[in-house]
Amino acid sequence: MTVYKTARRPRIHPARIGKHVFLIIASFISVFPFYWMIVSSTNPTADVIQGRLLPGTHLIENFKSLSASGLLYRAFLNSTWYTLVITFVSLLISSLAGYGFITFQDKGKKAVMSLLLLSMMVPAAATLIPMFRLFSQLGLVNSPLGYMIPAFATTFLVFMFKQSSESFPQELVHAARIDGLGEFSIFFRVFVPIMQPTYAAAATITFMNTWNAYLWPLVILQNPKSMTVPIFVALLQTGYVMDYGMIMLGVTLATLPTLIVFFVLQKSFVEGILGSLK
Repeated sequence: MTVYKTARRPRIHPARIGKHVFLIIASFISVFPFYWMIVSSTNPTADVIQGRLLPGTHLIENFKSLSASGLLYRAFLNSTWYTLVITFVSLLISSLAGYGFITFQDKGKKAVMSLLLLSMMVPAAATLIPMFRLFSQLGLVNSPLGYMIPAFATTFLVFMFKQSSESFPQELVHAARIDGLGEFSIFFRVFVPIMQPTYAAAATITFMNTWNAYLWPLVILQNPKSMTVPIFVALLQTGYVMDYGMIMLGVTLATLPTLIVFFVLQKSFVEGILGSLK
């Protein structure tokens, strides 16, 4: 007579259950503000104040109110142009600096990197007045260049590319030099393709920081036609009567580009960050 043994179900440890419950609650808390922001953009002000959590039918009216000033499309066009130019130039300059710190041997490069890292300790607000006076003397107030030049290279990106370049095989550089390639050819044809994850991570960080920049654009760009999206959204909160539905729609539209860029480059962003931390 054959005896069949019933398989025992694996016991679930209580600590594991508590961990999953905690993660579910934390995920809900993280996602809920985005959900409420999107839902509020479809509701009138009265429903937003009452805390309505269901989508409404006031989206088109909110969009008409948002675009009534005629500055919505101009602000998005300005932010897109500024962000793309700053991201491209910043990646180029910062990656060239990181490549140079690793490839070329010089006794003073450690001192230069130490000074760059020391500059990160200076708050951005402390440099606001000196920068404004400098750009005012150069005639760059209310100029796109006045806004973009300070963001063309950041210490964080230089340090990030320098750390990632430490794992770059120098044998490839020596082999390329033997084959007769110049330094710029080595950089663009050898270094850039291998360091694509780092470029993706740096592009994501630069895009998000530039798109969300508020203080320096507010100071240097004084013409309404030159305003960026964060300044446009901030102007929606002026006045005696707040249209919260319209404001939430503006915040939602301002958030979408950064979310899209992050989710598209998410995998490469993680690889690039991990590579810079090795």
